[in-house]
Amino acid sequence: MTTGSDTTGTNLTGSVTTGSVTTGSVTTGSAPPFTLVGLDHVVFLVDDMARAMTFYAEVLGAVPGYTYPALGMEQVWCGAALIVLWDVTHPGAAGAVPPVAGGRNVDHVCIATSPFAHEAMRAHLAAHGVAVEREAMHGGARGMGHSFYIHDPFGNKLEIKGPAEYPDGRV
Repeated sequence: MTTGSDTTGTNLTGSVTTGSVTTGSVTTGSAPPFTLVGLDHVVFLVDDMARAMTFYAEVLGAVPGYTYPALGMEQVWCGAALIVLWDVTHPGAAGAVPPVAGGRNVDHVCIATSPFAHEAMRAHLAAHGVAVEREAMHGGARGMGHSFYIHDPFGNKLEIKGPAEYPDGRV
């Protein structure tokens, strides 16, 4: 059982089981025939590739990865995973354009980070004109850690999450 709260004091509780798969109180049978390793990539639809590349490089420190010019697609490294930026204004992205203008199919993506000073993070984001939607202490794959919720220039919500923090100060 994992428990935590956000900055409003809302209690957040979850559970983890092994063997059979449990979601809340629903058991779905046996575990899948594979083990999850982590996020491989996430694809964000953008409409200004230069602006996207600047944001992910300068604000988040992502490193350029693979490029697919015929598709209007660029990939940037986010640790061992990729963020794929797909320019829907490019002719090669015709199949990626959502059927509803402005439609979203992702709530947010959590990007795991190394430890950081909270004030330094606030200053860094402010220096790039990036508003902090909220800060919270949330659970995730690595435990309870401090999170900053921001948006990229295209409205995609990003949770920038530090490593687990413990009452005794270890990280």
